[in-house]
Amino acid sequence: MIATINNFQIDLSKPIDISIPITNSEANPIAWYIEKPVIEPVRFGEWVGKVSSGMSSTNFNTISFNPHGHGTHTECLGHITRDFYSINRSLKQFFFMAELISVALEEKDGDFIISKEKIVKALNHNRPEAIVIRTLPNETSKLSRKYSHTNPPYLDEEAARFIRESGIQHLLIDLPSVDKEKDEGKLLAHKAFWNVTDVNNLNSDARLEATITELIFVPDSVADGSYLLNLQIASFENDASPSKPVLYAVENIKIEL
Repeated sequence: MIATINNFQIDLSKPIDISIPITNSEANPIAWYIEKPVIEPVRFGEWVGKVSSGMSSTNFNTISFNPHGHGTHTECLGHITRDFYSINRSLKQFFFMAELISVALEEKDGDFIISKEKIVKALNHNRPEAIVIRTLPNETSKLSRKYSHTNPPYLDEEAARFIRESGIQHLLIDLPSVDKEKDEGKLLAHKAFWNVTDVNNLNSDARLEATITELIFVPDSVADGSYLLNLQIASFENDASPSKPVLYAVENIKIEL
């Protein structure tokens, strides 16, 4: 199916899923010191909610997981504020023009970071609604990496501020957090992107509709460039939800004169 959006042609039959699914296997990525997700059938006494058990006509699983630590998730500024804000109420539109960029990590004070300079160069004056950051090197181990206590790379505060000042509303990244794993609660990149100066008393110009999506994975076969992004979430009244960002390649329409 071909759709035409803002003078772009979009082939909706060729989605590029950049989410990491939640599983109950050792292959599931994990961050923030928790154990792997649990997916198991409901049990009432000897009855098991699983067709293969011979006791049930349906598969009837309960799932226990943490959206921040177990896979691709999208969060709103309620992730860092005293007052409650829900991703389900903050994200009101689901299609955006996005720019996929690949950025080599830089070493700074013993950490690996994504710098403002690399973001500026990769965007090359583009100002999309959403930015998708693929960090280099882009190992497939990101799909199952155990991040706890490893000091993963993160987004420099100046880079996050530049993204905000560029008017970009939605930030997607293939790391467990835009901030340093152990930063004494400073959360500099989160605050810079959402324009939050006081988590206890939200400023009037904080970006209520802006989102951060973490723990994505973009295969090397997907080229840098412009895409249509469909940012799908589950309807959780929570600061974050597991999500399924999907990219679609775009082509300019040739206008015959």
